[in-house]
Amino acid sequence: MATLIPALGACVSRMTSGEKRLAERLEQKLDDDYLLWYDVPIGPKQTHPDFVLLHPRRGLLILETKDWKLETIQRVTRQMWEIIPGGQVRVVMNPLAQARHCAIQVVNALERDPQLVQPAGAHQGKLAFPWGHGVVLTRITRKQFDAAGLGDAIEPHYVICKDEMEESADVEEFQQRLWHMFPHSFGGVMSLPQLDRVRWIMFPEVRVQTQGALFDDSDVDAELPDIMRVLDLQQEQLARSLGDGHRVIHGVAGSGKTMILGYRAEYLAKAHTQASKPILILCYNEPLAVKLDSVMQAKGLADRVHAQHFHKWCRDQLVAFGQTLPAHNMPVEAKMHDMVQRVIGGVDRKQIPSGQYQAVLIDEGHDFAPEWLKLVTQMVDPSTNSLLVLYDDAQSIYERSRSKQFSFKSVGIQAQGRTTILKINYRNTRQILQTASLIAADLLTADDKDDDGIPLLKPISCGRDGEAPLIIRLPTLRAEATKIANLLNSAHQEGHAWVDMAVLCRHHHEMDECAQALSRWQLPHEMRKGSGSFHPHEDTIKVMTMHASKGMKFPVVALMGVGQMPAAGEDERDEARLFYVGATRATQRLVIGASGAGDYGKFLNPVHAFPSKVGDAFGC
Repeated sequence: MATLIPALGACVSRMTSGEKRLAERLEQKLDDDYLLWYDVPIGPKQTHPDFVLLHPRRGLLILETKDWKLETIQRVTRQMWEIIPGGQVRVVMNPLAQARHCAIQVVNALERDPQLVQPAGAHQGKLAFPWGHGVVLTRITRKQFDAAGLGDAIEPHYVICKDEMEESADVEEFQQRLWHMFPHSFGGVMSLPQLDRVRWIMFPEVRVQTQGALFDDSDVDAELPDIMRVLDLQQEQLARSLGDGHRVIHGVAGSGKTMILGYRAEYLAKAHTQASKPILILCYNEPLAVKLDSVMQAKGLADRVHAQHFHKWCRDQLVAFGQTLPAHNMPVEAKMHDMVQRVIGGVDRKQIPSGQYQAVLIDEGHDFAPEWLKLVTQMVDPSTNSLLVLYDDAQSIYERSRSKQFSFKSVGIQAQGRTTILKINYRNTRQILQTASLIAADLLTADDKDDDGIPLLKPISCGRDGEAPLIIRLPTLRAEATKIANLLNSAHQEGHAWVDMAVLCRHHHEMDECAQALSRWQLPHEMRKGSGSFHPHEDTIKVMTMHASKGMKFPVVALMGVGQMPAAGEDERDEARLFYVGATRATQRLVIGASGAGDYGKFLNPVHAFPSKVGDAFGC
């Protein structure tokens, strides 16, 4: 069975009856390795073909679908068709010319990529795989087509007629009619990397942003990146299939939850009108909010999509609606609590309006206290009822969010039957995920709950291999910080940009020690302490706490102070969650400072677990 994106249930409401029948036939009559997209904008021009088919051996096929009856068609040429839907005469482009126009735009964009064209021979510079285009006439039989002389305007082999796509039609004959639509049969099998590059070029919204700037499709001279990363097919299908109503996605670290949120925000923003309310993205961590906001700005969506961390949003609400702010001299934690309570009270008294946003999207929802979720849920416009919550209980590092009595229903989130679970970790290499799980093994035991409960998910590695994490054990934190600075400098010499690196610390004094070591090595770095400026795209090493790293990712990550975890008086289970969060920020290379007498340093001894997977550096 072929994969249809979006899922049929998510797009059937906007399909014609003929498009629905065709989508069902394509799903049923094509094998598992066929990919289908319905009414998805493609290419730099963002044209909207009815269906796009992609197959590693067969190639790329663009289909236009017409639900016209024979009596609707008055006159046809190879350029234009005259039709009378509803009794009024209209002149439209020949549907085959329409399909070809769309296909040519896509092919021209794909042929810009040297990795997708034939390097030599008679077809040098042409696509390295076949492509074609065609038309499906869902209400005209082949007999009617021939009798009406429609073949004079469209070559018969470029058309599938009503009787040829019905349920009773022969599967092999149906597939042959599709492949007869290919005017160019040269080329070979598409490799998996080529398949990803085709999706990257055709569907800009599924691109996985790297640390660098966004690619500008409007710049015809811009050089395409060597590596093109896209959402995996499950992620793309989920992102495109999200409908209205309340939705919850439970996903392990590295499963692409934030990418799906970004796609959803962009999709909603593009459907925005002057009468639409803004879209709100909320998260707890300030650095993540800053990063999400910078992405929306880069996409030109900041006027429609507001990305903020929760407490800044609360303060803005109090100021905007004339509510009193907490006293300046209050302790920080008490001030934050008081500010939230003032917003809750303001909403209850109707001094702060509910329903302010077209949609609310909550990243890292496990960081939110139940009363926060209840507050934010009220901010969704009832006419759209669009709420998306991303959740992973294994990353709940704040006690406020872990109430034994908590359920989504109890805070007004009605997501029964609209809950999705993502178990595959794509961010980390197998070796990094194994190391992260050494300490958190007991924590990450799968614990299934009902549809409204909070499942605790055990991550499954996508199988991507990489280098073994390096564990360093040195006599003092100062020596550990010096060694980390040395290793990051070496990584830069190997080609990693400074912005690709982060040092994540358990405590602030470890951040100070690290910053001093980086300064001695004259390495550019930025410390993030408390609230304040954070510049995710500046070419500097980011130094922050493990708490502040929630939702972030970096190719190279060093964890400092792990050997002293858990400290006296700290809960071992909570500290295990924190270590897991920190370790899973690394996408390629992980360095762990295990100096000290803490229990976690002992767990990370390669003699005790995964001796062939974990590197160790003693006294160096």
